[in-house]
Amino acid sequence: MRNFLYFVASLLSAVALAFALHSWLAKHNDPGYVLIGFGHWSLETSLTVFTVTLVIGFFVLYSFFRLLGVLLRMPGHYAKRRRNIKFNRSQEALIAGLFDAADGNWENAEKVLIKHAANSGAPLLHYLTAARAAQSRGALDKRDEYLQKAAEQSSDDNLTVGLTQAELHMSEQQFEQALETLSKLHSINPGHARILKMMHQAYQHIGDWEGLSKLLPSLQQNKVIMETEVKLLQTKTYSSLLKKAAAQNDEAAIRACWSDVPEHIKSLPGIANIYFAAMIGVGAGKGMEDAIIKQLSKHWDATLLELYSNIETDDIGKQLQAAEQWLVVYPNDPTLLKVLGKLAHKLGQMEKAEQYLLKSLHIDASVGAYQLLAEVMFAKGDKDKACDYFKRGLELASSEVITRVEEINA
Repeated sequence: MRNFLYFVASLLSAVALAFALHSWLAKHNDPGYVLIGFGHWSLETSLTVFTVTLVIGFFVLYSFFRLLGVLLRMPGHYAKRRRNIKFNRSQEALIAGLFDAADGNWENAEKVLIKHAANSGAPLLHYLTAARAAQSRGALDKRDEYLQKAAEQSSDDNLTVGLTQAELHMSEQQFEQALETLSKLHSINPGHARILKMMHQAYQHIGDWEGLSKLLPSLQQNKVIMETEVKLLQTKTYSSLLKKAAAQNDEAAIRACWSDVPEHIKSLPGIANIYFAAMIGVGAGKGMEDAIIKQLSKHWDATLLELYSNIETDDIGKQLQAAEQWLVVYPNDPTLLKVLGKLAHKLGQMEKAEQYLLKSLHIDASVGAYQLLAEVMFAKGDKDKACDYFKRGLELASSEVITRVEEINA
């Protein structure tokens, strides 16, 4: 409309100019004279007619070329209009697909999103949402197809597709595939919090404690989880690694694993107990005696006391004397008294063993103490008492099992 007004204004201005020129020439009684020659041809006319013809010819040619321009641009305008229509439809389809996905209409959401993905300004969002919808309805092959198309729409350093793929794999318990994707993403952005958290979850699910131990520094450095969670995770990781090394029944593997454990984790009683138990289990307990005594002086622990009594040593008397020194500090500790009875039994001092074990049972009855006392009575030749203590131990063990089952059922 604006261009049309400009055209009309220009035409009227030209006509007004021609009329003014004609009036000026008529006032002087002289119409003017124009001669145009070309070869053997010539054209003669008045200045007024020439001016009017020139103006009209200009506007005719101008109109012609404008019309020609409009006709030449028409296919482009038509194509652009079609693209805009498709784009608007794709945006409407995206909104509709998101609503369908939110309502749980997975199949309809997937169909709408994929149909208009190619014409969308955000095809990545179409394919990723369709992949979630496909997985939700159990079509994992379609999910992978949409993820592949999303990857084709994404740049190499874009983590969105990879994170979505890993998340979908994890929700389907496909932890190996998730880790494969997450490892690639981790190489691109080692400090990405979500990648680290998902890797930590995947490693835990598949029990890859070695992989998790390598990830722990990054988890702590990037503050992906709280400090208290880091310590619990470290404890669980290194205890699992020690148990794995112990299962190999290889002293060198156990020592190598222990050397990798951070000092603040080694000081935890539970971790140290696993290490000592593993070393005793492979027959290397003799070298652990001093370390166990040192650990007990720092942290009094019933489990560690039991481990101390299981050490195979050439000098049981020395072992018994060292344990008896703890009676000064812990005279009524039932576990210590049981351990003393066990060591005395090993040494052949049956009377002392009997006294320690009876005192332990008087303070706190335990299956282990009954069994040891029965063995002492059997060694002394009193089979009736031995059978009686064995029976009491079995009754106590049965009672404990029943109590535990009732707690589980409750």
